[in-house]
Amino acid sequence: MKIFLLGFMGAGKSYWGKQLSSHWDLPYFDLDEVIVEREGMPVADIFNTKGEDYFRRREAEVLRELVSENDRFLISCGGGTPCFSDTMDFMNEAGKTIWLNPSVAVMVERLQRKQYKRPLIQDLSAEDLSAFTEKKLAERQPYYEQSQVIISEDEITLETFDKLISHA
Repeated sequence: MKIFLLGFMGAGKSYWGKQLSSHWDLPYFDLDEVIVEREGMPVADIFNTKGEDYFRRREAEVLRELVSENDRFLISCGGGTPCFSDTMDFMNEAGKTIWLNPSVAVMVERLQRKQYKRPLIQDLSAEDLSAFTEKKLAERQPYYEQSQVIISEDEITLETFDKLISHA
């Protein structure tokens, strides 16, 4: 089984990725963490020194490498991963895509807790963060909507995933 967790920043991809990989006994990769390890610098530094275009190209390369190197896995993708380099089509062909789509209010509340770690939002006020989230989410939604499974509840459990994903 090859599973890709998708969604905006603060949707819960990393949290659920760790929970589900353990629950389903799958190797787990956080795409951003793999990129950080391979590049030897934090995502924010990659953005600042090499630019977003470089990061997006590297993200697509690393994702494809992980897919080719592993027969089964769960990957938590970055929020923008599906939106570049035909990555959404690639993921849909390679495995099962799951869009975690909680309410904007829930995502903003989560983002405020670790805002300093995220290069796209680190300098935004609370009001600007909410507006930014709504705007970026609207831009990315056409990609996210191509997911094979969409979970739009704010409160989800492992059982929610078990019911929606056949992992036999």
